[in-house]
Amino acid sequence: MSLPILSSHGPRPRGMQPMPGGAAAGIGIARGRVHEFCGPARVALAVQVMGAGTGPVIWISPSWQMERLFPDGVARFADPGRIIAVRVRRVEEALWAMEEALRCGAVPLVVAELPTLPALTPVRRLHLAAEAGAEVTHHSGHGTAPLGILLTAGEGGAPGVESRWRMRPLPAPSTLQKDPGQVWHLTRERARIAPPAAWHLRRSDDAALLEPVAV
Repeated sequence: MSLPILSSHGPRPRGMQPMPGGAAAGIGIARGRVHEFCGPARVALAVQVMGAGTGPVIWISPSWQMERLFPDGVARFADPGRIIAVRVRRVEEALWAMEEALRCGAVPLVVAELPTLPALTPVRRLHLAAEAGAEVTHHSGHGTAPLGILLTAGEGGAPGVESRWRMRPLPAPSTLQKDPGQVWHLTRERARIAPPAAWHLRRSDDAALLEPVAV
């Protein structure tokens, strides 16, 4: 089956999901599209994006993967009860499950952990599914356009994604501080309509703050 060619002007705007601490500055990712999170703190970033939204979340992961989401760890940033866990036996099943979840438009956030990078064609199919899900929510007048997040291992580099973000933890600034909180280095490596940029993401007492730093 042939696939429609995506317009070079991009899809119709479907709203933006702010990044943690980025709402005031307009730093976020487009809904109705698929984005890539990579780096050693990619799961933490996805969970924090989940915490900034509402509604159920479909979280797809390989059945052979030993790591699991730890509810107590998730609870620091979001309600773990919102997660619908899907375990798959093959990478192709993960992409299929994500595509179907995005297309139905019933879930505002779909996350897929991938052990290998997807090819360009599956990513295009995911974009089309997210656009279809956005049309469903638009015509029904209920819910928000779905958002797809690919969690990729290693250096990342999935082709065709709307944007790519990398996050890694930073050491605590000082053990002498009463509550230094948590700090990460967040980089927007590429985006369709935004330049590369970097921030320090700080969290303390359930509050998030993005501080610009040099790329």
